[in-house]
Amino acid sequence: MSSAIDLLKEYAETGTLEALPFGHFIDGAFAQPSHNRTLESFDPGRSMAFARFTAGTAEDVDQAVMSSRAAFETVWRDTAPVERARILQKASALILDNLDLLAVTETLDSGKPLQEALGDVRGAARTFEYYAGACDKLQGDSFPLGPDHIGYTIHEPVGVTAHIIPWNFPISTAARGFAPALAAGCTVVAKPAEQTPFTALLLARILSDAGLPDGVCNVVTGTGRETGAPLTAHTDVDHITFTGSVQTGRTVMKTAAEEITRVVLELGGKSPVVVLADCDREQALTGVLGAIYENAGQICSAGSRLVIEKSIHEQFVGDLAARVNALTLGHGLEKPDVGPVNSAGHLAKVAGFIDRARERGANIVAGGSVTHDPATGKGWFFEPTIVDAVAADDELAQDEIFGPVLTVQVADDADHALELANDCQYGLVAGIYTSNFARAHQLARRIDAGQIYINEYFAGGVEVPFGGNKKSGFGREKGLEGLKSYCKTKSIAARIT
Repeated sequence: MSSAIDLLKEYAETGTLEALPFGHFIDGAFAQPSHNRTLESFDPGRSMAFARFTAGTAEDVDQAVMSSRAAFETVWRDTAPVERARILQKASALILDNLDLLAVTETLDSGKPLQEALGDVRGAARTFEYYAGACDKLQGDSFPLGPDHIGYTIHEPVGVTAHIIPWNFPISTAARGFAPALAAGCTVVAKPAEQTPFTALLLARILSDAGLPDGVCNVVTGTGRETGAPLTAHTDVDHITFTGSVQTGRTVMKTAAEEITRVVLELGGKSPVVVLADCDREQALTGVLGAIYENAGQICSAGSRLVIEKSIHEQFVGDLAARVNALTLGHGLEKPDVGPVNSAGHLAKVAGFIDRARERGANIVAGGSVTHDPATGKGWFFEPTIVDAVAADDELAQDEIFGPVLTVQVADDADHALELANDCQYGLVAGIYTSNFARAHQLARRIDAGQIYINEYFAGGVEVPFGGNKKSGFGREKGLEGLKSYCKTKSIAARIT
């Protein structure tokens, strides 16, 4: 199979990759669509189309759901857990065998730097490895009912699961939904974002190559209106895992209510990074930088608010701005520090936040402008930006920008930092930097968020449950909690005398 060097050379010479799949993946193979319509996928680093993919319809969705229903009823739910484990373990190995293809494809589709895409693919492999190990350990409980009765629970797979995959972490989000669903004995129908369709298709083929029975994992590409909406509204879907905006999440939740379909929602974030005066300064600077500028800030759990104690505010922000100004921008395949944002429309949205802030007299201490790849003059780029001393009610402190923009809020002390951290409609994650571990854990208890990082942002991995509070959604992915999302618990009680 092609190495990264070969793939980069091919893309430079042809503007595309021959290995990119075409068609929906249904019933174990790439299938002809119901209509011969296609959409373009754009390379954000060049702001140019590099491939076409199938524009699906409700008819395609129905075919995929029927395939998954049949596979669930006849094969997968009754496959022994140890056999499911072996298939998932094989898939993990095959993901690593296809590391370069998956990573280069992810970079071209999403725009993220290649080194980040490589990390995402390795993380996807680890996710399948983790849930492979959990397949035969999904145990129920027994209840002490006395000598005349026996009582116990069993975890059953919920059935056909729909997965709506976002454009910012396509393979990572697909893996964290597919792997636990398959481990639990569920089948999968996925709709990747129309901006980033290819790695979900490649992942479905890898699972098939690993021995997954036909129909257990199906992927349909297309727009949210023509494929996503019919999938979430389908009467034969038993569970929906949605990652995306609050607005679309509301629609998904309303749609699910019609059929009483189970839902896990992972929505927006405006996560605070609390930096107290007694922190390790170097550790905090490094953590804050990575928390907001990885993937050009296009991360629901990005540390997009720096809540910093007043006594160190000026020096810390000055040091941070110097580091931000030294970050390199460029096409993702060139491995820059910061890549492009995903689309022209999203670039305009990010720029709009800063334009309005500038009109309000905001103190922009780094970045603040639309730019381009310095090597080519192309691409959808926004400068890594810091806006200092923002009021708590400002839209920069309240609304999700989803770009490389750090909002700084100044706190009088730790109590004020807690107040600022919680003064937001979102509650996905939060970071804390302090050398006082008692204070760190006190804050961790009181900050309203689904996950807290102490002295290392993005600490942990697939083992740690992930999900939000407030308008960041509900339900948990990753860890054993994520596995339970795809199970229904059945209680059994019997008289035995």
